[in-house]
Amino acid sequence: MPTSGWWSDPLVAKLATALLGLGALILLVRLTQGSLIRRLDDRDSRYYGRKLVSLSRYAVGIVFLSLVFKDRLGGLTVAIGVASAGIAFALQEVIGSVAGWIAISFGGFYKPGDRVQLGGIKGDVIDIGILRTTLMELGEWVASDLYTGRIVRIANSFVFKAPVFNYSGDFPFLWDEIRLPVKYGSDHNEARHLLEQVGAEVTGDAITTSARVAWSVMVHKYLLENATLEPQVTLVLTDNWMEFTLRYLVDVKRRRSTKDHLYTQLLDAVNRPDSRVQLASTTVQLVDAPPLDIRISQPQVGQRPEGAAAASESRPGADLRPEQSRPPRRPPGAESPDSPPGR
Repeated sequence: MPTSGWWSDPLVAKLATALLGLGALILLVRLTQGSLIRRLDDRDSRYYGRKLVSLSRYAVGIVFLSLVFKDRLGGLTVAIGVASAGIAFALQEVIGSVAGWIAISFGGFYKPGDRVQLGGIKGDVIDIGILRTTLMELGEWVASDLYTGRIVRIANSFVFKAPVFNYSGDFPFLWDEIRLPVKYGSDHNEARHLLEQVGAEVTGDAITTSARVAWSVMVHKYLLENATLEPQVTLVLTDNWMEFTLRYLVDVKRRRSTKDHLYTQLLDAVNRPDSRVQLASTTVQLVDAPPLDIRISQPQVGQRPEGAAAASESRPGADLRPEQSRPPRRPPGAESPDSPPGR
């Protein structure tokens, strides 16, 4: 009589085959990724090679499992159809993230290396997965466009819920401005010429030429007008000073260093002995209070203070006797009429 056990069940054999096949597939993917890292020197090529191998792993795994369990796919399809509503509700975020990944990959929202702002978080894209986008964060407690060191992972479904700001997509340049307050009485023509000269030196012809090529591509791709790509200087008069504004083009990842270079050049030019431009600023100076001379006059003997006299006059019923009822004053040495005659 033949013996039978759990190991003779066809389903167990299929599960063992699936586990062994998936293990071999994972091992093959890791070996392939390691070989790509060693053989490819370019950073972008290494990244896209790893992503291609990783995505191929999922496709090969799905095909392999379908072949192993092909005789049971009919019942599995019926079960998935019955539970499709519940699965869709439970996995709506996952489905939205996968749909977001498809939109990012084929819609041109952003790519690895772009500087973007997603869901209020600004950073450089360092990885795009099926479910999440990974950013190296910028800003927050760090001034200007510098890394904080935190790595942020954002669900891909955010591309359908919030605006996507791409700082370096089709046009890898930004317009930036610096403001220079100049005192009234300074030579405003010299100040304007100084800003134009420093702006042209710092931005350079290379940036302007590259920006002109990129902008021409933007004009052919979108409904845009030609913009002025050279540095511009404008003047506004305020109550306190003349305010000059220098508008210039800068590489999206060099904003802070370019602004530092501009301010340094401007300070060196303004501090020259022959410069007729003086910078203005709001200055508040606290000085000592002047000495106070307080004099209080003392009332004479027998004289009431003016305040007391006024109070007595204003007090009701202070002295209501008529003038004639008062006895007349006698001169000194006069005798009283009621006193007896002298001897």
